[in-house]
Amino acid sequence: MSRLSPAIRGLLIANLAIFAIQWWSPAMIERFALWPLAVDFQPWQLVTYAFLHGGVAHLLFNMVGLVTFGNELEEYWGTRRLLSFYFASVIAAALTQLAVTSSIGELAPTVGASGGIYGLLLGFAMMFPQRRIVPLIPPIPMPAWLFAVLFAGLELYLGVTGTAAGIAHFAHLGGMIGGWIMIQRWRRRANPKY
Repeated sequence: MSRLSPAIRGLLIANLAIFAIQWWSPAMIERFALWPLAVDFQPWQLVTYAFLHGGVAHLLFNMVGLVTFGNELEEYWGTRRLLSFYFASVIAAALTQLAVTSSIGELAPTVGASGGIYGLLLGFAMMFPQRRIVPLIPPIPMPAWLFAVLFAGLELYLGVTGTAAGIAHFAHLGGMIGGWIMIQRWRRRANPKY
């Protein structure tokens, strides 16, 4: 699949453009990052944080995930459903992060599309469970369902142990949960007896 689907192209362009603006105006973090409830939370931050990134590598990894999982999901679901799924994952990730930061008294802001990307990963694994994925580390082919389970387990472990501080591991899991909830809603609507 060589061409980018419309929503994925739009999200990619928006993330790149906003990162360029953020590069020249770091003060965007003050207003648009997801701040803990005890600091400077504003409702729009539930979405705007997902367009800010903590550096080039952070942006690059997220955009690779966006294209890898999102492009095929948009082809499968259509643009409208893909966008509703992605933003449900972004918002679920933000709500999860707010709950965690409130419970532990963390005061740092959160940025990045990772919650939405983890939602896309889960959606991809649920729609195409046997599709082979070859991660960068380790470069071992595995089915999509196993890749998603391993990533979820790793995020849970890292979040609980605090091993990789400065990364919103529970937001990643929240994105996956938001994606899972959306798929369950769609299944119930398609089959009320489900």
